[in-house]
Amino acid sequence: MLKLSGVMPALVTPFDAPGEIDFAAFEKHLTNLRAAGVSGWVPSGSSGEYNLMSDDERDQVLRFVKDFAKPGETLIAGTNAPSTAGVIANTRRAKEMGYHAALLAVPFYTKPTQDEIIRHFKAVVEATDMNIVLYSYPGKDGVEIGYEALDALADDPRVIGIKESSGVMQRAIGISTRYAGRLQLVSGSDDIAWDFMHWGADGWICGPANCMAKPVCEMDAAFRKGDHDRAKEIMQALWPAMNVLESGKFVQKLKYGCELQGNPVGECRMPFGPLTDAEKAEFAAAMQPILNWK
Repeated sequence: MLKLSGVMPALVTPFDAPGEIDFAAFEKHLTNLRAAGVSGWVPSGSSGEYNLMSDDERDQVLRFVKDFAKPGETLIAGTNAPSTAGVIANTRRAKEMGYHAALLAVPFYTKPTQDEIIRHFKAVVEATDMNIVLYSYPGKDGVEIGYEALDALADDPRVIGIKESSGVMQRAIGISTRYAGRLQLVSGSDDIAWDFMHWGADGWICGPANCMAKPVCEMDAAFRKGDHDRAKEIMQALWPAMNVLESGKFVQKLKYGCELQGNPVGECRMPFGPLTDAEKAEFAAAMQPILNWK
């Protein structure tokens, strides 16, 4: 089974002023993240505005990140689509490019039942033979990948883990204990990532890593070395900014955070709107300890 470990940023997609993908800014961004110590790459997820891009643009992003990656860096492609057929097609293309796994939420807009979730994911793995990391984010998708579905999927060797983004600690504990040795728990609730680590999450698919990669990677490294006090100290420094991120306009704030770091990646595509001056000021204030990180 592919081992998911370390900080894998859920990548933003840089856009230039006319709104096209800015590959020069993308390369600079990836270079900075690698220097901070990330363990892999997760392009074309929700942080990457995949739902606002054409299939061709998504493929361009996946190829660019694949070509940038070095051996030993984990490659997980976001291949979501509204339909099962679309997910299968996207996942097949990602596999052909050389991705190690796909990150998949439930198809958006449909709010499927647990039986429909099971049928959907089983169809994807059978049609693609690709490693799948499930992505449970009920706050965005309107439905949870529940234990009924996880029970049915956990023993398929191609379903390797779940990014848990409910923000509910009991869910992380339940997944960690119920599926020990069967599903890898991946931290997806960034503001409680330290708690996830205590419950066995070795991997962290992390949106905030785009604009706070150094302390995020340092926290992960400290925990792995057994220095839990230092990891907690870093989490306490990160928490105010992460809390502001979770309050709304998540992707816009990620991109503004990159700008604050001297690494501009452009604006979000519509229908995402710009941050207000007050929202920028609030996030900039929360980011101060991170901007001054040594």
